[in-house]
Amino acid sequence: MASVTPAAPASPQAPAKPAAPVAPTQSASTLPAKETPAFGAYLDYGARGVARIAELSAWLHGAELRVGHTYLPGDRWSNIEGPPGFLDVWADWRREKDDRMFVLNVPMMERNEQGVSDDDVRTLLAQGAAGDFDHHFKALAERLVALKVPDTVIVLGWEMNGITYTHRCGPDPEAWKKYWNRIVSTMRAVPGQKFRFDFTPTRGKDAVPWTLCYPGDDTVDIIGMDSYDQPTGLSFDDQVKEPYGLQAHVDFAKTHGKPISYPEWGLFRNGDNPEYMRRMLAWMDEHRPLYNTVTDYCPHGVWQCTENPKSSAVYRSLLSGRGDGTDTPSASPEPSAEPSAEPSTPTTVPQPPANCTPMELGDWVEYWIGGKLCFRLDWWSDDD
Repeated sequence: MASVTPAAPASPQAPAKPAAPVAPTQSASTLPAKETPAFGAYLDYGARGVARIAELSAWLHGAELRVGHTYLPGDRWSNIEGPPGFLDVWADWRREKDDRMFVLNVPMMERNEQGVSDDDVRTLLAQGAAGDFDHHFKALAERLVALKVPDTVIVLGWEMNGITYTHRCGPDPEAWKKYWNRIVSTMRAVPGQKFRFDFTPTRGKDAVPWTLCYPGDDTVDIIGMDSYDQPTGLSFDDQVKEPYGLQAHVDFAKTHGKPISYPEWGLFRNGDNPEYMRRMLAWMDEHRPLYNTVTDYCPHGVWQCTENPKSSAVYRSLLSGRGDGTDTPSASPEPSAEPSAEPSTPTTVPQPPANCTPMELGDWVEYWIGGKLCFRLDWWSDDD
């Protein structure tokens, strides 16, 4: 299952992380009945993502977005360490209110989206399990503590059960688990830290069952799931019931005494699907994850993407005003409004010519290359 999330550009400009008192890890997969689950959206990897939090809140009639979410670049180790200037604005935002939460996706490998072979991944995982990369994660932990965001939620090695990332688990699950445990132990050893580590596979079996990658209760604080509306034609009920699906996720977390989360969710293969939006929000209201952040760019989003007006109206209606002391949804959906600034994350991708077959490379890749790559159907023609 493809993760459509960016690893962030190689030369980040300026974001940062949260800091504030960390609530103790929940002992079950649900929150106390009176506690409003934190929610937010992925709005941009950098400083504009921070600015748009207030804009999205205004669009939601003052709803309080308590979660800021971004990704560290996975191109090289120096960026995985948290390059200077990248995390600062996020840290500033986090520190403004004690109840805010900063969620940071952290790659476990450099060259994370460069199609590294399974053989090379096995070698890298063995090196990681042996401690060869510990110093990079120590540097990241020290940077976060120095920025006074020691309670950052670390979504480490996300969607490890798929094939998209170099930090995938499938080539050697045992080495992957040892490597995860080394990273967590290294970061927890930094004085002043209060990190929480979120184990987040993608929904469903994907390349390998995500339960094979679970590194153990001692090093996992939250059990997350990235859950997009895919594949084509799969109903929400099927997403709940499928092997390693939404229900399996809730049950697994409950068995292990961990809270759940949804760091990535949104529309995808089934287009503008208000039924999915309604059902996913109801699912989260029922099961009360520690936090959720919708992926808000096309084709997944509801605010920065104008391709999903019906789903946008549902999202706005059900979340308007939440966290302002009322938590009462609007009476009826309102038409979606466009944000005041153009998103810098993927939006509409140009369509390929009629005489070629498109290759599915993922929205983030297609955004940066300017469209889909395709094979021409008439390449064998003698007419030149």
